[in-house]
Amino acid sequence: MLPSSSLPSSSSLILERPQNPLNQFSFEQTFRNICTLLLSLTHSRSLPKGLQLHAHIIKSGLQIIPLVSHHLINFYSKTQLPLLSRQIFHEAPIKSATTWSSVISSFAQNELPCLAIEYFRRMLGECALPDDHIFPSATKSCAILGRLDVGKSVHCLVVKTGYDFDVFVCSSLVDMYAKCGDIKTARKVFDEMPERNVVSWSGMIYGYAQLGVNEEALKLFKQALYDDLEVNDFTFSSVIHVCGTSTLLELGKQIHGLCVKTSFELSSFVGSSLVSLYSKCGLIDAAYLVFEEVPVRNLGMWNAMLIACAQHSHTNKAFNLFKEMEIRGIKPNFITFLCVLYACSHAGLVEKGQYYFELMKEHGIEPGSQHYASLVDLLGRAGKLQEAVSVINKMPIAPTESVWGALLTGCRIHGDTDLAAYAADRIFELDNVSSGLHVLLSNAYAAAGRWEDAAKARKMLRDRGVKKETGLSWVEEGNRVHTFAAGDRSHLRTEEIYQKLEELGEEMERAGYVADTSFVLREVDGEEKNQSIRYHSERLAIAFGMITFPPDRPIRVMKNLRVCGDCHTAIKFMSKCSGRVIIVRDNNRFHRFEDGKCSCGDYW
Repeated sequence: MLPSSSLPSSSSLILERPQNPLNQFSFEQTFRNICTLLLSLTHSRSLPKGLQLHAHIIKSGLQIIPLVSHHLINFYSKTQLPLLSRQIFHEAPIKSATTWSSVISSFAQNELPCLAIEYFRRMLGECALPDDHIFPSATKSCAILGRLDVGKSVHCLVVKTGYDFDVFVCSSLVDMYAKCGDIKTARKVFDEMPERNVVSWSGMIYGYAQLGVNEEALKLFKQALYDDLEVNDFTFSSVIHVCGTSTLLELGKQIHGLCVKTSFELSSFVGSSLVSLYSKCGLIDAAYLVFEEVPVRNLGMWNAMLIACAQHSHTNKAFNLFKEMEIRGIKPNFITFLCVLYACSHAGLVEKGQYYFELMKEHGIEPGSQHYASLVDLLGRAGKLQEAVSVINKMPIAPTESVWGALLTGCRIHGDTDLAAYAADRIFELDNVSSGLHVLLSNAYAAAGRWEDAAKARKMLRDRGVKKETGLSWVEEGNRVHTFAAGDRSHLRTEEIYQKLEELGEEMERAGYVADTSFVLREVDGEEKNQSIRYHSERLAIAFGMITFPPDRPIRVMKNLRVCGDCHTAIKFMSKCSGRVIIVRDNNRFHRFEDGKCSCGDYW
């Protein structure tokens, strides 16, 4: 073996092999062994042994061979050391298309999309043409950055270089357009592909799922199964996400069964979606079971379980999970802290919430607007409104709609209409304010009997051309989803539903229930208020469940808006009088009603 000091130039090393046949055989054998060993260590992610081998390669002078450089770059990429990949790249005297591909891929795979795009441009500046390996890395980076403009430029280059019919390149384009929200272009590329693979199908399904076009996502998934496509864990994860978002429990269970048959149920990506599915459908125990069965859990799965615990009022379990993450050496991210802050907020644990908020800095995470919104929400719900205002005034970033909205929620709960008006003034200074905040302000005025101010807030909503979201509740029965609105009489079993409510209402009154009409946010007389609040959408859905499901089956109702205070009280009486378990998910959390009590402890 030649000492590094006597090595010839890299070009002569490649072009001129040793003249002695024995030496030539020894060189080629060493070269093959080095490459084989590097591939093996890359596969096993063995960093210590890889570093030793790298030192041996340098001593042998083999690092100047492009293929060896490629394997070294790939090794450091897989061991999550992309900056060492970059060092190897710069030390390589000859940079082939494979070398460029390796370093760009290293950046893309290790969440360094800006560097990936930068080196992609450098490669073009060197007049090196990208290939079917480089284009997917570039489009992946565009997707991570949300840079649709750059992605379109890459697409143009794909067409110019004749790769617009390559299945791998086009699949990456579909995925990029879908993740950037341009679903029409994604579908156009998808439909024009002469051949599709699992990445293109998964990209389209994911795109529809992210944009809430759930029906299209499910149609594509069914078509993929019909065409015998070998779907992967990403495909399953996307479809399960759809089922969770739409609370399609029965369909989600069927897809879970497919995951088991194909051994994808042990994937952390699938596991995260399953945890979310069962949690969103009210089956927190099933979510725990999935979580425990997955052998290797990524951070996304831990976060999914944390938010499930928070939404189901399993607050101590959320704290225990966070401790377990620390023990296992799993570094929390900004989403992790949002989850634990959410758990603190909906349990009224002010000191705990402040502790976790400060703990973020120890982990090198600067609080963002969402974290400040959670802290303000925590203080506001606990009645510490002036402390919440102080937090807002000291924010190093401009308060967003969600921050002011959190304060407004606290004002609504505690009846501070003056502070609510102050928060509203700040909100209206922002652009594109959501309808929910307009309605929240109007409701705060109405609850305090300030009907004229409430009317002004609603007029402002109408003047801006924004419509209030209709309150809906739905319940799944077999393969059907039954949806109800307040006072709805369109259901086929309307007479039975209203009759059940009347019977139950009499029992509830005998048990001590008295309607709290302050939650009727209109200036009407007492009897009309009673009638208005009696037929809210969740009550109709619960009555339907009672006449449809067997007594031992929990009634699970999903709702798109926050459950009002009187309905919350009424459902406690419903559960006590009927002996039924009733689970209601509103737009914030789950409420499990049993024997006249709610899991939220009347704090939500």
